[in-house]
Amino acid sequence: MNADVLPRAGSRGPLSALLMGGIVLGTLDIAFAYAFWISKGATVAGIFRSIAAGVLGDASRQGGAAAAWLGAGLHYFIATMMVAAYYLAARTYPALVQRPVAFGLPYGLVLYAAMNFVVLPLSAAGMAKFDNAAWIASSIFMHAVFGVICAVFARKALAAR
Repeated sequence: MNADVLPRAGSRGPLSALLMGGIVLGTLDIAFAYAFWISKGATVAGIFRSIAAGVLGDASRQGGAAAAWLGAGLHYFIATMMVAAYYLAARTYPALVQRPVAFGLPYGLVLYAAMNFVVLPLSAAGMAKFDNAAWIASSIFMHAVFGVICAVFARKALAAR
């Protein structure tokens, strides 16, 4: 691990900001999904099991609590890596954190595209279904917001170095 990422003595360091960014991003994302799908009977555990489908495939539906916990872990890991990727890029291109909205919004759109057109098709879950216009539109909007959150926490991490 690069020494620039490790916390300094007496400081919380960039790692703390990156982890907090992953927690904030992951929690906002799961709250958004739950709020959107609750009218269809969704549960938070069910949403986490659907995330676990990326590894377990259809077996995640019968996976119970273990599959839900796996999905939660994967969800927060991915969210943290989204923040960390922005942080790493911002170390080379400081403008990314100097203008978090200008660069965070398109980053969020890249995240949406990467998740739906690269990650999901390569996972056991398979290609996303684009049959719900309200879900697609709100997901694109929220991913733009997620990109700004990544930029804000990357800025905090850079300031903590």
